[in-house]
Amino acid sequence: MICAEFFTFRDGKNAGFCISGHSGADEAGYDIVCAAVSSAAYLTANTITDVVGVNASLCVKDGYLDCKIASEDAEACKVPLRGLRLHLTALRQQYPQNIQIIDTEV
Repeated sequence: MICAEFFTFRDGKNAGFCISGHSGADEAGYDIVCAAVSSAAYLTANTITDVVGVNASLCVKDGYLDCKIASEDAEACKVPLRGLRLHLTALRQQYPQNIQIIDTEV
């Protein structure tokens, strides 16, 4: 199962996200759920760093992408992070057995 964890600061502002795991919907290379989530995660991380211009803390490994932002950058990153949450929520409605969404305060 893919776990998408969204982080917020105590004031409710976005602090980033972490996506980990594999959906198990199909074999590697044929898994449309994994492909959709991976594409959305990379799009969001690249938008935050290369379009918005935020110096986010990124960690990328097989089946894992972690993107953390500083509190002073939360407002600038609000739209891309909302978009990611919206997309993953829609995917979760279609594939509830493959995607889990968690909210964590940091």
